[in-house]
Amino acid sequence: MKKILYVCCVLFIVSCAKENPLEKEIAAIPVDLNIVRFDQVFLNATPSDLPKLKEAYPLFFPNTVPDSTWVYTMRDPLQKELKQEIDAVFEDFAPVQQDVKSVLQHMEYYFPEYNTPKIYTVTTEDYRKKVILYKDMILIALNTYLGADHKYYEGIQQYIVQNFRKEMIPVDIATEFAYIQIPPMRERTFLGKIIFHGKAQYIKSLLVPNVSEAMQFGYTPQQIDWAAANEAQVWTYFVEKELVYSTENKLDNRFINMAPFSKFYLEIDNESPGGIGTYIGYQIVKAYMKNNDVSLQELLRKSAKEIFNNSKYKPKK
Repeated sequence: MKKILYVCCVLFIVSCAKENPLEKEIAAIPVDLNIVRFDQVFLNATPSDLPKLKEAYPLFFPNTVPDSTWVYTMRDPLQKELKQEIDAVFEDFAPVQQDVKSVLQHMEYYFPEYNTPKIYTVTTEDYRKKVILYKDMILIALNTYLGADHKYYEGIQQYIVQNFRKEMIPVDIATEFAYIQIPPMRERTFLGKIIFHGKAQYIKSLLVPNVSEAMQFGYTPQQIDWAAANEAQVWTYFVEKELVYSTENKLDNRFINMAPFSKFYLEIDNESPGGIGTYIGYQIVKAYMKNNDVSLQELLRKSAKEIFNNSKYKPKK
């Protein structure tokens, strides 16, 4: 028994030693979190509840949609099934609330001018709209987080559904938030684009530091390992093929946009993750922040050219 207690004490001391003081400070930031489960409200409602719902939640009932549409939806048997599926995955909603609270605390720390938004859980028919940010509101579509192997996602490509799990909710919030913090992209070169997306990825790394780098990129562990192992080769390819300062729009689909793999037109294509250009852009931004004394807000205003020229970027070999 004494030996077990000794081991436990050692582990506790090591854990405390490794605790990040900054993360401890951020975790203490007070956030008035109130997640409204509108998905439950609507899925539990009957047509007779519609007038009260429209009065309480006018945002979700635009005048352009007739009441008959909402009545039809409420009576649809698939709505009952949808509720059951959501309830099964989100039976314990506390971990989700804690994850959301954490990302909001990080947003408050790094962007103190941003006011805590109202948060609503909803359902959507468009799986591409998992999280929507308005100025003072966040909508989270819970039916897009039921698990990668869920029957609802049959027919959707694997590289997309691999992120349809509830652990990705804070990452998706961070993603949407990151892009609205960056000034519009003005540099049309490939370098300008990957650094633009690299800035967003850098913000995400700050907002959700406790999730894996793979999750921050929407990659599998194998995909992030491939990206890290092949970083030098990928950068060499970009340089040798004279892509760095190219303004060819086709490069977006090849190396930046979501895709099952990146397109080098080589045998390695199927092994590579999609959007490898964003990974390289992130490495450049990270190198710049490591080698220059600038604030996060200053980084966001810097041009891609300035960031690259002062980054001292040297990919790992």
